[in-house]
Amino acid sequence: MTDVLLTVGTRKGLFIGRRRGGTWEFDGPHFNAQAVYSIAIDTRGRVPRLLAGGDSAHWGPSVFHSDDLGSTWVEPRQPAVKFPPFTEASLERVWQLHPAGPEAPDVVYAGTEPAALFRSEDRGESFELVRPLWEHPTRSKWVPGGGGEGLHTVLTDPRDARAVTVAVSTAGVFRTKDGGASWAPSNKGVSAVFLPDPDPEFGQCVHKVARDAVDPDRLYLQNHWGVFRSDDSGDSWTDIGRGLPSDFGFAAAAHPHRADTAYIFPINADADRVPAEHRCRVFRTGDAGRTWEPLSTGLPEETHYGTVLRDALCTDDADPAGVYFGNRNGELYASADDGDSWQPLASHLPDVLCVRAAVIDG
Repeated sequence: MTDVLLTVGTRKGLFIGRRRGGTWEFDGPHFNAQAVYSIAIDTRGRVPRLLAGGDSAHWGPSVFHSDDLGSTWVEPRQPAVKFPPFTEASLERVWQLHPAGPEAPDVVYAGTEPAALFRSEDRGESFELVRPLWEHPTRSKWVPGGGGEGLHTVLTDPRDARAVTVAVSTAGVFRTKDGGASWAPSNKGVSAVFLPDPDPEFGQCVHKVARDAVDPDRLYLQNHWGVFRSDDSGDSWTDIGRGLPSDFGFAAAAHPHRADTAYIFPINADADRVPAEHRCRVFRTGDAGRTWEPLSTGLPEETHYGTVLRDALCTDDADPAGVYFGNRNGELYASADDGDSWQPLASHLPDVLCVRAAVIDG
């Protein structure tokens, strides 16, 4: 069985798991008592680099990196992510850390609260504000969501390093095709049932976006009510929520190799944030959202209340794919067969905020 590294960010530290053969071993917490809202496993270099967005109640937020799989960590002397004085803003949280593709081997993006995009050209040791998005003419009308105004999703196009898609709660999806020099809302067809105009140009409360493994133009979007698919890189969106017990939720992930295949974890409602029908189930589509199937073999069968947050569901790059999720009950589950069956890896952790996994040799 392929060796896998699994990183688990929680409300009180980072836990790191290694699967060698079929056996899992965990250590941690790293960053004890810090909330870890974002993790990245960057496998583009000679050695993998781990990036973690920690949030200390005393020292504030920071970005750390490790080049030895978490044995030691480095915090830059100067803050890696810092708002320039002209913004009159200060960093509250790093919601997302995203290594760009192999064509931009040293580029890493950070999404923050207040909602902004930062770009690094030294593998995440220092970042600069992407100013055109910060100064977008719609920004004055962006409204924070229940969890704050966060830029929580960054997707780079594998065909073009200059094409980047981001999602903001609650401003919606924005795209650039010119390396960040200009940005346009990309929300046509995504509903905003909580607004007087349910179909605005921007203002949707997008919770997560994932890109199809085979067709880069195909995107999957979990909204604050509604699951959607785009077949044109976000120019337009189609509702694919039919067949789900609820189309409210936070998480979305794509299969790493298989076309038209994605995973979500439905939640009852915005006013009842527990698993849909109180059952612990991941739902998978294998036909780009035309149909959905529940995946629950090995998961708890009794009434369940473990909410899965937007970055707490992920896949690795193994074949068959590993699928992982953690919840606010502090439970961690893994599948080594594309989601067909599951096993518990940990329980009684602090709230799980994010998970990331990758195949690691050695």
